[in-house]
Amino acid sequence: MIPTDGPRRRIPNWLIATGAGVVALALLVGIVVMSTGHGKPRGRAVAIPPPQPAPAVEQPPDFGAWPRWGVTHTEFSGDAEREEVTETASHLLARVPLVQNQHIMGWGADNPEPVRGKYDFRNLDRRVQFMGRSQALPVITLCCAPDWMKGGTDGRTDWNTLESPPNRENFDDFAKLAATVARRYPTVEHFMVWNEFKGFWNSATNRWDAEAYTELYNKVYTALKEVNADIKVGGPYIPIVSDKNGRGSELQGPWGVVDQRDLDAVEYWIRNKKGADFIVVDGASMTRDAGAHPDDFGALAKFGAVTTWLKQRSGGLPVWWAEWYVAPDNADWTEERRTAVQTVAMMEFATSGASTALYWNPQRKPGEDCPGCLWRPGTGEELPMAGVLSGFTKWFPEGVPLVPLTSANPAVRVLAQERQFVMVNTTDAAAITTIDGKQFELGPYEVRWSGRDGA
Repeated sequence: MIPTDGPRRRIPNWLIATGAGVVALALLVGIVVMSTGHGKPRGRAVAIPPPQPAPAVEQPPDFGAWPRWGVTHTEFSGDAEREEVTETASHLLARVPLVQNQHIMGWGADNPEPVRGKYDFRNLDRRVQFMGRSQALPVITLCCAPDWMKGGTDGRTDWNTLESPPNRENFDDFAKLAATVARRYPTVEHFMVWNEFKGFWNSATNRWDAEAYTELYNKVYTALKEVNADIKVGGPYIPIVSDKNGRGSELQGPWGVVDQRDLDAVEYWIRNKKGADFIVVDGASMTRDAGAHPDDFGALAKFGAVTTWLKQRSGGLPVWWAEWYVAPDNADWTEERRTAVQTVAMMEFATSGASTALYWNPQRKPGEDCPGCLWRPGTGEELPMAGVLSGFTKWFPEGVPLVPLTSANPAVRVLAQERQFVMVNTTDAAAITTIDGKQFELGPYEVRWSGRDGA
């Protein structure tokens, strides 16, 4: 878990940037730009392609209400599958259009500006086109930074330094890159700035360098608004971490105690930001010192408590969860248990009024096991979380009035609106309950939808 004197949660290996893709890129036709600096060049030489025209991207559909729910594309996604799998995955995402998010570097996208003023948007173009093809409401995360902005070797990409932020003297360069991305993809009107405060941990002071992050954020915010005043920009995209036995925090509950340093960084950003259209965080329900506390489902109340705190502190800005996690890495859970816990987490987001919750889609290579994925790699076969996301997007978009239904059996959780409700058995045994005047028998960890009588 997270050390007290080091950077925040590391990226699991399978989420790191497309190293294999970088090797392939180096073999493509182009001009290999070698470093002219002193010392041994760092990273792999990058092939610089000729200038690429902006891609044609389908316009987002006309959403009646903000969908609230969505996905973040990671290293592997539907755009790089066989054509028939790409088509299946696209249809799966488009049947109830979602918010879809993509980073500009890493997580499926190569270095967008390997040399100052020379761009390689081919992978990012493909992802943005896939989002358009699958009827997305598109979002871009402005992370991470090309090597030359952070002390690396010009014309090379060292993926081991993906988490390093740009040097302060290059903040303007990163803001310029953000504006270039915004102009290239005019269908994208929502941007998150950076990712998890990566590289902004100050070991000397044992706290976040919120001052440096906010300086970067403000430059990016200004640059994006100059491209289009209607663009929506959010930050600080910081991980909200908790412990069972923490102390000295203004935010705590039966689920644990939030690290006050995370809250301090958020409050600094709130006080000193130039502007914001929404506030972004991410986090896990598990504590650092005790795992899920008091249990897998009880720990999820953290999401609601943090959402409420953010709304109060920010003066009512829409709250976005850029990532959210409910299980330890490599948890040996059945797909039924995982889906049940994730569904109850989404209930917490809905009842606490979160505006957006993006599911980090952990797609893998064809043939690999893929717990929590939306479709089976290599085939496109639908997996359980795809149905949960589609159902919540259809029935619980932002602003839908909730109906306070109760379950006769407290082990069965329920979320309802006027026409539909969803219930979750939170145990590993069959459960019987009565909801809305009807009796239900649910299997272990079953998630079930039901229409309401008279609706």
